Amino acid sequence: MDIATRVWNHKWKIDPIVRSLIDTDFYKLLMCQSVFRNRRDTQVTFSLINRSTQVPLAELIDEGELREQLDHIRSLRLTRGESTWLRGNTFYGKRQMFTPEFMEWFENLALPPYHLERVGDQYELTFEGKWPEVMLWEIPALAVLMELRGRAVLKTMGRFEIQVLYARAMTKLWEKVEHLRSEPGVRIADFGTRRRHSFLWQDWCVQAMIEGLGSSFVGTSNCLIAKNRDLEAIGTNAHELPMVYAALAEDDAALARAPYEVLADWHEEHEGNLRIILPDTYGTEGFLQKAPDWLAGWTGIRIDSGDPATGAETAIRWWKARGEDPTQKLVIFSDGLDEKKILELYQQFHGRVRVSFGWGTLLTNDFRGLAPDDGLAPFSLVCKAVSADGNPTVKLSDNPNKAMGPKDEIERYKRVFGVGPQRAQEVIV
Repeated sequence: MDIATRVWNHKWKIDPIVRSLIDTDFYKLLMCQSVFRNRRDTQVTFSLINRSTQVPLAELIDEGELREQLDHIRSLRLTRGESTWLRGNTFYGKRQMFTPEFMEWFENLALPPYHLERVGDQYELTFEGKWPEVMLWEIPALAVLMELRGRAVLKTMGRFEIQVLYARAMTKLWEKVEHLRSEPGVRIADFGTRRRHSFLWQDWCVQAMIEGLGSSFVGTSNCLIAKNRDLEAIGTNAHELPMVYAALAEDDAALARAPYEVLADWHEEHEGNLRIILPDTYGTEGFLQKAPDWLAGWTGIRIDSGDPATGAETAIRWWKARGEDPTQKLVIFSDGLDEKKILELYQQFHGRVRVSFGWGTLLTNDFRGLAPDDGLAPFSLVCKAVSADGNPTVKLSDNPNKAMGPKDEIERYKRVFGVGPQRAQEVIV
């Protein structure tokens, strides 16, 4: 496909930004089923958070265009082919990963209403309702805003300028792929849906990874692309689960138990490579120190904030202290990665643990230095659960620059979870 010509001749009704309810990350559907089973009536509010406030989204993106895209998403329903893929496919070695009850609910789902308001040069975008319904807004909402910002910049460029832009971006990605081929043992999945440049570009990046990396490319988090390209759908769980469970805790003792209750529920549903711990929601060190012994038997851990090497070393020490063999454990790195960091971490930990990488924004949206005034550089945009049953949510992270929640609640969570001094790191994406 000639992406540059498609962009130049673009009409959004032909190319809606989100084309399907499964144009989302696989972990979102896994979590949604868990929530549907365990906490389906919990009322949750999600909100857009632009950490890169220097990017004035409301000045760049037309409100009418944004509403059209969001309304289009509300019109989407699961197709028969998509339902058949979810019901009949094998995921992580398991058939019928999604239960008939969940699938019947999903097949009849329309995403709930949204609230959109301009506040200064930013948009306030929120989603309120039952947790299983509103949680499915997160990925498509982010994809819409990221792509509309990109389209706004592309509208200022001429036909040949756009052609050269994409030629340079393709060359840039291919050079990364060639660099990664220097280590044939590297295992990489595409995690780039939420902050991609566009759907077409993410799909192109995945095809380039298939051709360029062969068996080193293990799959994609994007369910629609996985279905269309006959790839493994990759994903486990995210910070959203412990954040909401914690917000529902009635006292400090229940709060301290909440992150482990999440994984106890997960343990009942999943096995093998889906048993991956994400420990950094309220600090990795404290989480592992207080973790029950059965968690040490899980398959591995995902490192998603703070210094990745420090996080992996912490996990290795913890496994050894619990009598586990780290060489049999899987460590998935997934925070702000680019090819140089991937190779550095692989060389540092290969042979000490099983190493894998979730490559996100800098795979599917690395247009840094390619557009005038760097107008297409990726930025840090998130959509998070901010309250549950009227209680505020909190995320501490291993990087204090990623912390979110009311200040008094952040201090309470730090006390309950024993979070000591933290080293702030730049949040790129």
